[in-house]
Amino acid sequence: MLSDFKIKVEALDKEIKQVAELLKVPGMKDRMYYLETKFTNTLWKEIPEDEVREYSRLKKRYDLWFSILDMYDDLHCLMQWILEEKDEDSIKDLEMDYDYIVEEIQKLKLELMFNGKYDSCSAILNIHSGAGGKEAQDWTRMLLQMYASWAGKHDFGFEILDWQDGEDGSVVKSVSVEIKGENAYGLLNAENGVHRLVRVSPFDSQNRRHTSFAAVEVMPEVELDASVEIDMKDVRVDTFRSSGKGGQHVNKTESAVRLTHIPSGVVVACQQERSQHQNKEKAMKMLIAKLVAIKEKENYDSLSEIQGDKGKIEWGNQIRSYVFMPYQMVKDHRTNHQTSNINAVMGGDIDEFIFKSLAE
Repeated sequence: MLSDFKIKVEALDKEIKQVAELLKVPGMKDRMYYLETKFTNTLWKEIPEDEVREYSRLKKRYDLWFSILDMYDDLHCLMQWILEEKDEDSIKDLEMDYDYIVEEIQKLKLELMFNGKYDSCSAILNIHSGAGGKEAQDWTRMLLQMYASWAGKHDFGFEILDWQDGEDGSVVKSVSVEIKGENAYGLLNAENGVHRLVRVSPFDSQNRRHTSFAAVEVMPEVELDASVEIDMKDVRVDTFRSSGKGGQHVNKTESAVRLTHIPSGVVVACQQERSQHQNKEKAMKMLIAKLVAIKEKENYDSLSEIQGDKGKIEWGNQIRSYVFMPYQMVKDHRTNHQTSNINAVMGGDIDEFIFKSLAE
């Protein structure tokens, strides 16, 4: 039994060395030192936000890496002692330490997936109903609940920013939410695209199967970004009364704000806050996030080249299908990963789909 465990520890040593190559520890250490020196000699308010995020990301990886090394050295020393003493009873302690190190290595591997400029940011998630009428609007509501459950499982904050009611108020035409937490954008970016649902419609008296579509759009929540300059002359500001989700303030004043970026055609809205000023501030962040996401995706050099075309939310454009009838299956068409546990997926268990997509 001890000899088998020794083989596992030796295999773990190889995996640690592979992770070290991916980390490029010497270069990471040099970059951290450069940033630390720059921060020391620069006024805090003048330090670019992306450099602060970069340093935080590097420091987290660096600390986690050396924590793994220390734990592995302790594990190796304990294993050697147990081998010498032939103490089979202590194997449980070894296994617990081994399992914990494996978990930490997996955590570090996940961190290494997030190398994009905005991956560590919180996310703004938009869901729009597509082809399918009220059925599609109900599908939008179901996706909203799925992402709310997913956010809860990750201890992320979840706040509705804008809400447009569907046909009778029980369904959702479109919704924008803020999901706050480290790497929220890096994770959710894999969810960008059209999601297709096949089920027996609860709105059809003849119990026929219906196919519905909804588009999920994910953007990084960023502060003012030097790569995106917005001239307020290019932004039309409209105010309106809040509707849908809200408290007593709903429908009493024109506190909700809609911003239209004329050169790109991008439209964002926020009605969550009680004051028009607060809603305008959040809407501005949403507009910046949208333009940054488009620019990052298409690698545009200037806003004049940005186009707001998202494609049609219908058959042929879906990234994932959710089939409730005649069988149960969720399948991602990019990775071919699938599961029959539809209830778990709708309850927010979508990490396997996300990680498979990130690994592609």
